[in-house]
Amino acid sequence: MAKTYFTEDHEWLRVEGGVATVGITDYAQEQLGDLVFVELPELGKKLVKGDTAVVVESVKAASDVYAPVDGEVTEANTSLSSDPSLVNSAATSDGWLWKMRLADESQLEGLLDEAAYKAHIG
Repeated sequence: MAKTYFTEDHEWLRVEGGVATVGITDYAQEQLGDLVFVELPELGKKLVKGDTAVVVESVKAASDVYAPVDGEVTEANTSLSSDPSLVNSAATSDGWLWKMRLADESQLEGLLDEAAYKAHIG
């Protein structure tokens, strides 16, 4: 069964079988406003926690989305190339950004659960 984690930088990860699907939270997309462009990571790219993985541009600003853990990109949500607004309309489902094979699952221990994330955003 998949387990969901959150970061203080407003990313979510849904982890199943050593693979994390990563996106930004509904809170983050609300703060950004309507997205107009998403720069996705290359397949096979090795990410280190804290690396810029994705750049999203909204009507308000451009923003980096950081790798929440170490891993290798296995898939990018290419639907966002033609319809970046999916991140706004379905941030935690169809609006996911990329998938990555985790390099070290113990890094998940430093992330937030849903209750802790809700407390973080107030």
